[in-house]
Amino acid sequence: MISAIWKDTTIATSDETVVVEGNHYFPPSAVDFNLLEMSPHTTVCPIKGAASYYHVRVGKELNQNAAWSYPDPNPGSEGIRNHIAFWKGVEVG
Repeated sequence: MISAIWKDTTIATSDETVVVEGNHYFPPSAVDFNLLEMSPHTTVCPIKGAASYYHVRVGKELNQNAAWSYPDPNPGSEGIRNHIAFWKGVEVG
């Protein structure tokens, strides 16, 4: 079972993550969206497409742009559509 944890709070847990470029992408059903807030930040990967970002909030603590997903991935990356990955101090393992 793989979990994403920040500030001793589990944000996501699943045994069905998809690993791409060393990042675990969690299926949406495995993520506690009550801990995520949409961010206006976006990036573009030439392989995966346009990424949307989320801030992670635990109590009063905010980790800006610490999660991302590909809501409309490029062909070949369909396996991570709407899956969520984490970084910026979120422990994944």
